[in-house]
Amino acid sequence: MSEEKQTKLDLNNLKAGGFIKERGKDLFTVRLRVPGGRMSVPRLKKIAEVAEKFGGEFVHLSVRQSIELININYKDFDAVVEELGEKSQKVASCGARVRVPVACGGCEYNPNGLVDTQKSALEVDDKLFGTPTGHHKFKVAFAGCPFDCPKSATNDIGFQGAIYPQFDTDACISCGLCTKNCVPKALVTGDDNKPVFNNDPCIWCGDCVKVCPTGAWSEKRRGYTVRIGGKWGRSPLVGTLFATFLPEDQVVAFIASVLEWYKLKAEGLGRIRLGDTIIREGAAELLNHLRDQFPEYIVSHTIAPQVIETQVGK
Repeated sequence: MSEEKQTKLDLNNLKAGGFIKERGKDLFTVRLRVPGGRMSVPRLKKIAEVAEKFGGEFVHLSVRQSIELININYKDFDAVVEELGEKSQKVASCGARVRVPVACGGCEYNPNGLVDTQKSALEVDDKLFGTPTGHHKFKVAFAGCPFDCPKSATNDIGFQGAIYPQFDTDACISCGLCTKNCVPKALVTGDDNKPVFNNDPCIWCGDCVKVCPTGAWSEKRRGYTVRIGGKWGRSPLVGTLFATFLPEDQVVAFIASVLEWYKLKAEGLGRIRLGDTIIREGAAELLNHLRDQFPEYIVSHTIAPQVIETQVGK
């Protein structure tokens, strides 16, 4: 094997392990694994110490909540990993595998949060991080509510917290708080001064449940809205709806099922993302695959991931 080819293989292996070649000779960026974007203060202090000792003048906070140590000499790799502590701070990965999941703060302190996104992100990171896809990168995001701060629909699989409301007319005092706070106008005031619910514009934000002073509005279902097939980059796609109110404890199994379909359908197609595979095969193919395992959560029909034309006006 030639020296040139050996070097290329080595660099690919390093990138797969989170060590990314920089422009400078012998210098690499070390991408650290921060699932859900959450890190303890002592751990953050330790990373700063290591960066100051082995790196450049700054660290980089990636758009996917990772911390990247810049200007690390490859000769210092072992020392960097040792000082960081492998059990406390693992290095992330790149390449054709499941990446570190991103997440918002969830329901712990955010008043809009409907589900525990941090717990979901940690479970996915623990059980699926680094799983080879055989084809391309695979990104997962968790949003706690329809505000969707992590932009979940631009990930291969995006999960968004949701509540489906139910109404007890006898408990209603006609205060009007629910209709005033319903931004998508899924609630209007009826002839009896009580709210009338229209499912079509409802985005399952749960605001009616939160503001109701008597409990007339309560949750009927809670879980994740799931959109699949999104990506960003040179040819962006927006993921489309495949499941609703998926329970939090079925997230890992759901992703594993999508991965199974992706590996099979993209076989022999080279570097192809999940969304492009869905467009090629048809959204119904993936719906049918998922319906076998998650029948009560899969939507009856959907559309393929949607292309975003970014060069309009060129």
